[in-house]
Amino acid sequence: MDPAALALAERSAPRYTSYPTAPHFVKEIGDVEMRDWLGALDPHATLSLYFHVPFCREICAYCGCHTKAVRQEAPLTAYKETLLREVEMTARATSARSVASIHWGGGTPGILGPARFGEIIERLRDLFDVTHETEHAIELDPRLLEPEMAEALARAGVNRVSFGVQDLNAHVQEAAGRVQPFEIVERAVAMMRGVGVSAINLDLMYGLPLQSVADVERTASMAASLDPQRLAVFGYAHVPWFKANQKLIDAAALPGAAERLAQAAAVRRALERAGYEAIGLDHFARPNDPLAVAARQGRMRRNFQGYTIDSATALLPFGVSSIGRLPQGFVGNATDLAGWRRAVEADRFPVTRGLAFSVDDLARSEIIERLMCDFAVDFGAIALEHGFAVDAFDQARLSLSGLERDGVVALRDRRVSVTERGRPFVRLAAAAFDAYLEAGAARHSAAV
Repeated sequence: MDPAALALAERSAPRYTSYPTAPHFVKEIGDVEMRDWLGALDPHATLSLYFHVPFCREICAYCGCHTKAVRQEAPLTAYKETLLREVEMTARATSARSVASIHWGGGTPGILGPARFGEIIERLRDLFDVTHETEHAIELDPRLLEPEMAEALARAGVNRVSFGVQDLNAHVQEAAGRVQPFEIVERAVAMMRGVGVSAINLDLMYGLPLQSVADVERTASMAASLDPQRLAVFGYAHVPWFKANQKLIDAAALPGAAERLAQAAAVRRALERAGYEAIGLDHFARPNDPLAVAARQGRMRRNFQGYTIDSATALLPFGVSSIGRLPQGFVGNATDLAGWRRAVEADRFPVTRGLAFSVDDLARSEIIERLMCDFAVDFGAIALEHGFAVDAFDQARLSLSGLERDGVVALRDRRVSVTERGRPFVRLAAAAFDAYLEAGAARHSAAV
């Protein structure tokens, strides 16, 4: 293993699904700002809606999501009722109606069941313009999917499903706290295709306890055999100081930086052999998939759900801990269920944190997004586009020059390009433009 690559892999950096990143949001953004920003949206603005459902039947040991285990129906019904009120409140606050995309995350949103899910969709259709052209995606736990729910999803217009797979080796599943044989995933994929939903995504992970290079290769090959349109491959982030359930994982069983690098490379080789194209940092798609086409054309975007072709004017958040983006800034809902519900029931937006964009934020956000999506950016040109001097972001050169010496980037004038060798470390190149990073105390996951 190249010592320089090993040292880079051990460095930490944000995932940059947003800039500024969530740890730098401030509590001064709340109901007033949310109302003002929604009211300022043009009636013809396009909307992306994100719904967070923070419930699972059980919590996996590796999970880093904002979720809790529920076994009874009452909490789910109560959550549905509050979501409906939040949707209605949002519709009253804005004249924008056109919905370009809907995304359900969690937890596992499928836990709502056919009736509750259908009721929410019916209300959405009453209040907003949701059409057959709306991309409607949902994240599902294949262990919980039943035919009735698959049919309800199809009736609701869901046209893309992401299944959490992670790993398909029994010993890794046991160590990670999620036992899910291949046959269960195969059944869930067939079930969705059987109701007409052909856009299937699979989520895989490397860096899990007891996982080896051979394990991730086997998982990638088995996942590819199901012929999904896209796969996302994430490095496990061990943050037990942030997620107490991860304390169940034996840190000594986790692969080291060198092994994680080898696993990431092995997954990529296996998926490319199967005909998938590497997209951005951690996605793979069939060459004719819209995401792959957008990546080749420089139109791919990055948001809280990862890589996307969504270019909506505003991303509106629904549910506890959900985060949104409007032209003026980021908004984050309350992370505690009781606080979120109290606010909505009082006819207040449950926003408890966020950040109003400065011109500097917008320029740096564009630089970071293009690096994360295209692996190259002319930061001098973007500075000029946002009204700054051409050398406004030259301070990044110090960090970039170090990465250039390590073979991660090539720097010519004010154009930085990530090398093929440096692609796993693109987050480090993006971090060179992060004005908040040095000042913050947030702890981030490993670069690979």
